[in-house]
Formats: sequence, structure tokens, C-alpha cells
Amino acid sequence: MKEQPYAISEYPDVDEIYRRLKSLTKQPLRPLRRDKMEQVLGYFDTQCTKSKVLTDRAKQYIPGGVQHNLAFNYPFPIAIEKAAGAHIWDVDGNRYIDFLQAGGPTVLGSNYTPVRDKVMEIIDSCGPVTGLFHEYELKLAELITRYMPGVEMFRMLGSGTESVMAAIRAARAYTKKKKVIKVGGAYHGWSDQMVYGLHIPGTGRLEATGIPRGANQHTQEFFPNDLAALRRKLAGNRLRGGTAAVILEPVGPESGTRPVPFDFNRKVRELCDEFGALLIFDEVVTGFRLGMGGAQGYFDVKPDLTIFGKCVTGGYPMAGGVGGRREVIMTFAAGIGGTGERAYIGGTLSANPLSCVAGYYALKEMERTNAPLIAGKAGDRLTKGLQAIIEKYDLPFVAYNQGSIVHLETSGVMLLDLKNPLKTLREIKARKHMIEEMGAAYMSQGLITLAGSRMYTSMADTDKIIDAALERFEVILSGVEGV
Repeated sequence: MKEQPYAISEYPDVDEIYRRLKSLTKQPLRPLRRDKMEQVLGYFDTQCTKSKVLTDRAKQYIPGGVQHNLAFNYPFPIAIEKAAGAHIWDVDGNRYIDFLQAGGPTVLGSNYTPVRDKVMEIIDSCGPVTGLFHEYELKLAELITRYMPGVEMFRMLGSGTESVMAAIRAARAYTKKKKVIKVGGAYHGWSDQMVYGLHIPGTGRLEATGIPRGANQHTQEFFPNDLAALRRKLAGNRLRGGTAAVILEPVGPESGTRPVPFDFNRKVRELCDEFGALLIFDEVVTGFRLGMGGAQGYFDVKPDLTIFGKCVTGGYPMAGGVGGRREVIMTFAAGIGGTGERAYIGGTLSANPLSCVAGYYALKEMERTNAPLIAGKAGDRLTKGLQAIIEKYDLPFVAYNQGSIVHLETSGVMLLDLKNPLKTLREIKARKHMIEEMGAAYMSQGLITLAGSRMYTSMADTDKIIDAALERFEVILSGVEGV
């Protein structure tokens, strides 16, 4: 099935994971003991004073004090000064093991020297942007089409959000249909049409403040892994003009927070073919992280369109793009190269020399070093260690991974849904606060995670680093209530 190696050494037992996750959400919360949480808060009060001063000042000029959602940490954001390999340092000089890795793109590790050197060369010779064509646009596009099975052409853009917008526009232009179906709880950027069913399945427009109803009237959601519900949506849409596309994360919503069975993508592919809809894979995280062929290579399923984001430039700015079947991507053709009805997209800084050089050399280095596999082995080691700690202290928590994407669920807040709205609305605040506290606790032990429940390992995560991280996780997990 796999012509090239992939980072997932063994696909997780999805049924067993859901059994354990359901058990977790049915049990009372097991937060840190209050004496332990006081020690955590004491760390921030005494060891992160410069960060607090900076972010307090920032609140006067920046809404919330930070510019990016990943930086909203409890009890206050930390300000970063340096990043290298597996580590990151804050302005107070505290060093952390970095399992955030900028939200996933830096599979090589942060600030990887060989790529940085190539970026500095292009800045010296050309500068970061010219507004005109550069050779590395071609070189990067050629690489991506060589690696990704479902990509015959590639159009670079500035972010994952832009890429989703463009892919949906292309799907509608190509199929002449309007409806787009997503998996409830998945995040596909913050465009008007995709702020629908965010984070918690069944929420529809709950997060759509400032967005007119017309903007997402053609967006629909179905509950995760419910193929029968997807079929019903597709069948209903056929009576109303049809479905332009089904968009999904191939490992499951939120980087596999709700993992999919191994054959799920193949079955969705079959449904799309049956009902004449395009299949869009959002590979913002999985693209190149699971292997150079992405999730589509691992699952051996070709989508019609593929969304790229942060990983396409190895973490450098202006990172995004859409790849896919030639006849669909050709709806983007610009100027005199356009044919038929063109799906209009733009972006002055898209495919600038800096981004394209960074992406080209990051991908070449990932292939040369086998970075996805090394990062995946680190994810395996981290997950097995977390599972051992959970068993040692008889905790209801759940740890699992899909290669270098590692999940540690302690409160289960991301596993709630509106099938039981009263229970969800009653519990969501407390479960959300618990995961914020856990994230702060990990940070107090020198561990940076994504929202206290997700980690991305990189090539820089040696066995020694993973083992040091596990010692720190044990300090925290041994301090929860009931231990």
C-alpha cells in the first residue's frame, strides 16, 4: 500500500480509543490538587515576570494581549525570545521542550540551520518579495506534485484559511454546485463559510458572531465518523442542486482529536464519487508530517483537492496552497492562461521568494533526513511513556498518537458534542478550565503543548529529550486529585 515510508508505525485501535474517551467524559473531573495548582501559579508569578509585564502592556494595544490563538495561555501568555531544535526560551530565560512546534509545521525542529541559511541567501540576493515570478515557485510546485499522490498542479497562497477558501471556490466553479459538507468539530480556518460546527460537533453557527447567515447557508456538518449521516446529507443535497465538496481532515477533526477508522477516507471517497462531489483533504497538519506523501499517501486515497498550510514552508511565513487534479486547479489560472470560468483568487505576497525557498529546502531536508519517520518514532516513545504513567497512577486519561501527532486527553472537553446539549452546556466550562490548568502545569515543568492536550514531535526530539519530558509529565500527572 505504501510506496514510501510513513510516520505511523501502527494505526491506533480507534474503537478502543473511543471506548476510553467515552469513559473519561462520563467520569467526574480529575484536575490537579489545589496545593499543586498553587505551586504552578507560583511558577508564573516568580519565574515569568517579564512575560507578564510585556503581555499586560500588550493588552492596551492588542485585543487579548496576543495576536494568535495558540498564544492564549493560562494564567497569562509567555513571551518567547528564542527557538532552536526541540527547545524554546522565554524572555525570562526559562527553557522549555517545545511540543507545540508552531502548531505543527516544523517537523525538522525549530529554526533548522540548513533551511535558515538558504533563506538568508535569498534575502541577501533578492529580498523577501518582488511581486514577480521566481524560479523557486516552480521548484517548490514540482516537489509537491512529486511527493503528493493526489496533486497534479499546485497554487500557492498565504495561509491555510486562504487555501480552504480557494479550494471551496474552485470546487463550486468546477462542479457548478453550492453545498459544502464538513465534519462537525473540525477546524478549517476562519473564513465566513467555515466558521460553522467549530470544535464541538452540532454547534452550527454558534461561533458565527459577525457573520451573516447567508455567508454559510450552504455549509453543512455531519457528526464525526457517521457515514450514514453523510450519505443522508449528500442524498438530500442531490434534490437541491447537489454537493460541491466534502472537506475533512484525513486523521480526524482537530488533528485526530476524534480519530477516524482506517477505512473512513476510502468510504468517503466512494460516497463523493457516487454523488458527484469533490473530496477535499485538509492536510495543513498531516501534509509532510505523516510522510512526504501526506495522509493521502498513507491511506492510499486520492482527494480531488488538497489544502496545504504551515508545513509547506517548514514554518516560514506566507504558508499555504491548494493542490489537486489538473482540470480543477486550472480554474485558478491567471491572466491570459485562464480558460472558461475562472475562480478568482489573489495574494500579493503569495509564493514570494522567501517562502518558496524555505519550502523547497525544508521539504528536501525532510526527505533527506527521514524527518517524518524520526518525528513519528519520537511520538511513539512519548505516547508509550504517557500510557505507562496513566496506568501507574490508575488515571482515566487517554494517550494515543498518529505518528508525530500525540494526544493526551485529561478533561475530554474536545470530545463533547450537542447530541446531549444539557450535559455539554453544563460541563463545558469546567472541562475547559481544567485543560487550561493542565496546560499551565505542563508549562511550569518546562513543557509547551497545544492547549494542554496535543503535542507535535519533531526530528529534534531525541530519546533523551523524550525521556526528560516524560519525567516532567509524571510530576504533573502524579499530582491530580485521587492519586
